[in-house]
Amino acid sequence: MLSVSGLTKVFDQHPVFSGFDLRVQQNRFAVLLGPSGCGKSSFFDLLTGVIEAEGGSISWLGREVEHLGTIAAYMHQKDLLLPWFTLAENSLLPAKTAGEERRQAAARVDKLFVRMGIDGYQDHYPHQVSGGMRQRCALVRTLMFDRDLILLDEPLSALDSITRKSLQSLLLLLQSEFKRTLVMISHDVDEALLLADDLYILSARPMQIVKKIRLHSPQPRRFDDPELLAMKSDILETLEGDLDHVPG
Repeated sequence: MLSVSGLTKVFDQHPVFSGFDLRVQQNRFAVLLGPSGCGKSSFFDLLTGVIEAEGGSISWLGREVEHLGTIAAYMHQKDLLLPWFTLAENSLLPAKTAGEERRQAAARVDKLFVRMGIDGYQDHYPHQVSGGMRQRCALVRTLMFDRDLILLDEPLSALDSITRKSLQSLLLLLQSEFKRTLVMISHDVDEALLLADDLYILSARPMQIVKKIRLHSPQPRRFDDPELLAMKSDILETLEGDLDHVPG
């Protein structure tokens, strides 16, 4: 389980979050849904050790850690592929850093390229393929870290709606097939409802969890599901009500 207790971060004497708590069970897909600027990205920066907290603790599998930088794999909004490397070479970077034997790692990459629908493009460079294919490659690279916990920072936000839908199903594979624990930040209500097992509704700054929703609908889910539509209406009302109380 991922456990965050009493996490506090202040910028220029203004709290981003104070006493923030979060619990994510293993092999669950948790989505943190909140308005832009509420502190979601700062929270991930803190989890991965990019910035330091003023207080609080982080634990993974019952062990307190300073941060998750060497524990979790992290998939960003942008694919961050190196333009001078082929897709396969980009995907092999985690294995190279870990000292894994190249032939064995290359075989793993080839299998993942097949699973992610980009087999045959190993020798292409990032500029030669679409944004969706680059993000599929980024997903392969994320899996090559071979870590049980994956942090997803709005990984589909830069893609068109059709490409996003196809990649949403691949994100679900991270949990159902590859048995990973996922924590994703988002401001897209529809996407959150389609993907989450546990949905955490966040307030504006200082960020806090104002509601937790556990979704029981089986996958794959549909946008026109009456239950999801009712949840969406309730979530939007919660978010809009919170923003109405933001000063200025």
